[in-house]
Amino acid sequence: MKKASLAHLATPGAEFAVRVTPKAARNAVEPGDAGLRIYVTAAPEDGKANKAVTKLLADALGVARSRLTLVRGATARDKLFRLD
Repeated sequence: MKKASLAHLATPGAEFAVRVTPKAARNAVEPGDAGLRIYVTAAPEDGKANKAVTKLLADALGVARSRLTLVRGATARDKLFRLD
């Protein structure tokens, strides 16, 4: 997806269900069955994949990374982010 292509979803208080695929061949955000699919090249160690997911999602929404909060799923593939 293009940068800020999800900007229409960026409303305060909105929650985003995300399915993450770490160690992917490319970084990408795509619509999925039950939310968004995010592919990151980062490995799931020491929070690197979570940081990459947060950055990618913030870029796609056109918001600052500091406005996204990881609500649930810090160590899981299925995550829930909230836009503050």
